[in-house]
Amino acid sequence: MSFELGPEQIRVLGCLLEKQRTTPDVYPLSLNALRLACNQSTNRDPVVEYDESTLRDALHRLERRGLVRLASAGSRTAKYRHLLAEALPMDDAEQAVMCVLMLRGPQTPGELKQRTERMYTFAELAGVQAKLEQLIGRGLAVRLERRPGHKEERYAQLLGEEAPSASPASVVTSASAGVAPSAPAAGAAQPARAYEPSTAEHGGLLERVARLEREVAGLRAAMHDPSSERRP
Repeated sequence: MSFELGPEQIRVLGCLLEKQRTTPDVYPLSLNALRLACNQSTNRDPVVEYDESTLRDALHRLERRGLVRLASAGSRTAKYRHLLAEALPMDDAEQAVMCVLMLRGPQTPGELKQRTERMYTFAELAGVQAKLEQLIGRGLAVRLERRPGHKEERYAQLLGEEAPSASPASVVTSASAGVAPSAPAAGAAQPARAYEPSTAEHGGLLERVARLEREVAGLRAAMHDPSSERRP
């Protein structure tokens, strides 16, 4: 499943998920509460300053994708809730991991274990790694290349428009799977190759050049021959 959400949509969806799990008494969220949640200076990376127009546009796009809906029946204030449970079923642990990845960007397993505590308590680091592998298997997360000087690998969510670069460990190539590279699909663009004339073509070109040189030499000689000039 591919959502290809923009950064504003990911932030809105992540905030709705977070507040449902951490402050259920104020959930669903009003537009103002959602703005405050999105623009928090803590537990967010990057820190943003979304206005109501930006949030309304993000909510409208999420609603069209079936990920958010208005939930303010009988209330004067419009409130919104996410529909991840219907569109993208996940258990509590998976939701907690995805929520942190959506709100804080790429994380190491250790960071995820610490930062998911308000939503889900992992008994050990192996539990976090197991959930990450499950999310990778579902195409919702990816293992990133290890940064120079860092021992732990980071993981990122894949709901965005631009997928992060995966590490070789999380990508199965044709060579590693024992499968011969497939031929290019019909109509696919082929890489440009330098033109190399055959031996016959090469000889013909040389002969043509020599003939042109002789003709040019003859024209030059005629131009300098007084007898070729026209008399009145």
